[in-house]
Amino acid sequence: MPVASSTARSALRLILVGAPGAGKGTQCKYLQRDFPSLVQLSTGNLLRDHMRLGTPLGQKAAALVQAGSLVPDTLVNDLVASELKARAASPLLLDGYPRTLAQAESLSKHTSITAVVNLDVPPSVIMDRILNRWVHPASGRVYNASYNPPKVAGKDDLTGEPLEQRADDTEEALMRRLQVYADATAPLLEFYNRQGLLHSFKGNTSDEIYPHLRKLVAGLLKEH
Repeated sequence: MPVASSTARSALRLILVGAPGAGKGTQCKYLQRDFPSLVQLSTGNLLRDHMRLGTPLGQKAAALVQAGSLVPDTLVNDLVASELKARAASPLLLDGYPRTLAQAESLSKHTSITAVVNLDVPPSVIMDRILNRWVHPASGRVYNASYNPPKVAGKDDLTGEPLEQRADDTEEALMRRLQVYADATAPLLEFYNRQGLLHSFKGNTSDEIYPHLRKLVAGLLKEH
């Protein structure tokens, strides 16, 4: 298996794995608050930017997402490789990538992974989170009508701009996405488990999981 340069290996490379709605973005936000040097690399945000702008890549991704399918590896591997090269010396949180074994193998050609965290959240909790989720498109801020509502219904707290539900945040699309995710992720988790890199943290809320994640990252940063 190809290996990355020593420069890339010297920086922390932490992958967060979890089903749609498991709280990867929230965990990244908490980590960046407590460890300001960390840089989040979210392929989900990058792809949504392309979809909002209507680029050729965005149009292809939008059709697949609305059908409940994963975006093919070929559409994101080059984008991630470019980001890794630009941020070779920065400690990175990879949010939403890799999602498949093929993506993980591609990633290994460009950098060495420090650790992989699997956010183990029950499917019933994920369903509630996503079906009640509202997003501010420009900033990516996320609200939940059940437990984290905006101050004014339908409006972003900071800008007052309207919130939106993502086109794929429907029960039918979500059920398909969760099944596709489970099928694609099982070999990915086994791939990293065989390398001794996998850490699995279980909980119903991000606040239950985060103390375990914070302790892990604090220790890893001392080594990198």
